[in-house]
This record gives sequence, C-alpha cells and structure tokens, in this order.
Amino acid sequence: MQRRGNQAKDKYVGIDRDHDGGMTFLGRLVLDARVFGLISEEETCDGWELGRMQELADRVNAEWDKYGGGIPSRLPDDLRARHAQLYDAQIEKARKEGWDPDGNMEDD
Repeated sequence: MQRRGNQAKDKYVGIDRDHDGGMTFLGRLVLDARVFGLISEEETCDGWELGRMQELADRVNAEWDKYGGGIPSRLPDDLRARHAQLYDAQIEKARKEGWDPDGNMEDD
C-alpha cells in the first residue's frame, strides 16, 4: 500500500509538494494558518521542522477555539469567506492532481 501524507521524518515538505494536493493534515493546517493570518498566503511551510509545525497547530487551535472549534460556518463572515476562498482553490488544485476526497483517506 502506498503511504499518503507527509513522508518526511523530521521536516514538512510544504503544502505545494505535499501528497494529495496538499489536502493532508499538515496541508490543512497550513490553510487554516493562512485563514487566521498566522502566516502569509505565500508561506508553504516547506522545510519547517515538525516541532515548529506543532507550534503552528497550537496557534491555529487557539484561533479555532475562539469560534467554537473547527467549524467554518461558525466563523465571522470575513474569516468564513477567507476560509472558503483558500480551501476552494486548494481543493480545485488537489482534484486536478488526482486527489479524491472519498478515496484518499489518510492512514498515518
């Protein structure tokens, strides 16, 4: 079975080179960090050590907690629109790269 997701052991490969068109756990973390303005839209997190990614995850989770946790419909209008814009673009890119949201469930 082919392994999906980030295969680097100690560093993230970046959303642009991540498997499944960036729709992995770490890729979605990057998208959420962009939604909340924690990183710029140009930042891919390529080469970030996994400890740094964990710090980013903690910051993203703190932002989500302000709005009831992880549910885009609970975001204020401006953040909900930004979420839709960023995710729609990434999903389109991922599908062009062969990502199937029903068939490519991460197992790692």
